Formats: sequence, C-alpha cells, structure tokens
Amino acid sequence: MDPWLIWLVVAAVLAVAEIVTLTAALGMLSVSALVTAGSAAVGLPLPFQFLVFALVATGTVVFVRPIALRHVLRPQVERFGIDALVGRPAYVLSEVTGLGGRVRIDGEEWTARAYDETLVIPPGKTVDVMEIRGATALVYPRD
Repeated sequence: MDPWLIWLVVAAVLAVAEIVTLTAALGMLSVSALVTAGSAAVGLPLPFQFLVFALVATGTVVFVRPIALRHVLRPQVERFGIDALVGRPAYVLSEVTGLGGRVRIDGEEWTARAYDETLVIPPGKTVDVMEIRGATALVYPRD
C-alpha cells in the first residue's frame, strides 16, 4: 500500500474520532495527517514524512487549537426563546395581580402575574417582563 494512502486513512480515522469526541486536538492531528499524505504523494521519503507530521501537528495543536477553543467556548451573546423576552415591554390586556392576568408581549398573549404580589396593574398600562416561569410572565409596571 502506498504511504500517501496510509496517511489518508489515518487522517480519515482521526477526523471521525474528532467528530465523536469534539476535543479539537484530534482534528488538528487529522489535518496534519492530510498534509503529510500530500507530502508522501509528492514522493518525500518516510523519515521526512514523519517530520512533516510532527511539525504540522505541533504547530496546529500549539497555535491553532487555542484559537479554535476560544471561539467555541465564547459565552453566548444572543438570548433565544423565552430568555429573550425578559426585559421586554408588555401591554396589559386584563388586570394583572399576584394571582393572574393577561399581557401582550411582542404580539403574543401571555398569562401574567405581578412581580410584586401586592400590586394591581390595570389594563392599558405598559409593564416590563421581569421573569418567565413556565408559561407565565412576571411583570412590573413602568414608572
């Protein structure tokens, strides 16, 4: 079997292992094996193939992997789903008390309760969504 084909198989196995483990290190080693397969296809002798693999693997793991991990582990800046509703204004449709009521948030009707259970918020007022619990918005009136 040709050396370039062996390196290609090693690259494929490492790529599959990376998909399963998501460590980013095996992906870098897979790229190294792919580069080495190219150098073997050009006709580089076996000791130099190992040198190419070692240099590329060291370079990618030391320099590229930290950058990749920094991008992957970056905190989420966008809020989605019900988390995106917290802090939004809502329009009171029916009186909101500590026991219940109805509000409209971004065009959708929600059941609501007053964040401060002693408050009574009349219809027509604008409130802020403080929290979402299940399918109920906890709201507080704007001043």
